[in-house]
Amino acid sequence: MKAVKAIRTPGGLSVRVDPRAALVAVLLLAAALASGVVLVGSGDFPMAPGEVVATLLGNGTPAQEFIVQDVRLPRVLVALLVGAALAVGGAVFQSLARNPLGSPDVLGFGQGSTVGALIVIVVFQGGAFAVAGGAIVGGLATGVAVYLLAWKRGVHGYRLVLVGIGVAAMLTGAIHYLLTKANLVDATRAVVWMTGSLDGRDWSQFWPLLAVCAVLVPLCLAYGRPLRMLEMGDDAAYALGIAVERTRAVLMGSAVLLTAVATAAAGPIVFVALSAPQLARRLTRSPGPNIAASAMMGSALLLSADWVATSAFGDRELPVGVVTGVLGGVYLLWLLVTERKAGRV
Repeated sequence: MKAVKAIRTPGGLSVRVDPRAALVAVLLLAAALASGVVLVGSGDFPMAPGEVVATLLGNGTPAQEFIVQDVRLPRVLVALLVGAALAVGGAVFQSLARNPLGSPDVLGFGQGSTVGALIVIVVFQGGAFAVAGGAIVGGLATGVAVYLLAWKRGVHGYRLVLVGIGVAAMLTGAIHYLLTKANLVDATRAVVWMTGSLDGRDWSQFWPLLAVCAVLVPLCLAYGRPLRMLEMGDDAAYALGIAVERTRAVLMGSAVLLTAVATAAAGPIVFVALSAPQLARRLTRSPGPNIAASAMMGSALLLSADWVATSAFGDRELPVGVVTGVLGGVYLLWLLVTERKAGRV
């Protein structure tokens, strides 16, 4: 059996900690921070990691202070939070669905946010903040629709996945329809947003994203034990004293809002929510959602993908969504083959 330690706080609270999972989360956090330092130092004004750290500590030149604080640091911090938010949303939905394919990418929430953003762009010609608001509303509306359509004396795993796939297909059709109705300028703007990019992100995107993550990520962590009970099935969770539907509604609402806000901040960056929780689970070798490790993995993946997008192709900078789409597509094929060999697909 795995060694799991119980830590008691002075107030009497007992927390169960898996040492391997905790170590993996710390190492992934270190990898994410190291990737962030490298990314801050990359670009037309290159800086060594030591110079980046010195500048962050207030010991840089005025030029370095401007480049780091005003240009590059906000982008890196947005990437870190977007990756964590998408990964936590993916971990929650994969646990609720009891299926590794139960990701916001597959269940239609990203498509819902895209439809909301496109309506603002194509119909109302709204600005950046209006587009972000449309993305959040679209994602939340899709979450409510999927929940209600999947409800039948509760929301169960495969029904949630099947309903989500159907909703995603309909929303994809709506996306194509809106693009055909857009003029050239709006269509170009919409396609750029749909690709998923961190280019031009600043503090105005960071602070709202930080506020949402500061509330919802700890909430999902606090519901980690009930979420593990739900993985065993509703009957077992009821027997263990879990308020099943209330717990599921809180977790689904939190995961949908995290996904919607992340999409509003950076566009629909695909496959991070699908792959990060599975990779984290394989590293921790621990059952359950592994929310902390998944969050760190999501941040490390997105920061690494952004570094590849900005540095690996010379002067041609790619949107980060292109890189995550290519890598995520390969991962999805591998996951499907693995699940089929195991007899689960």
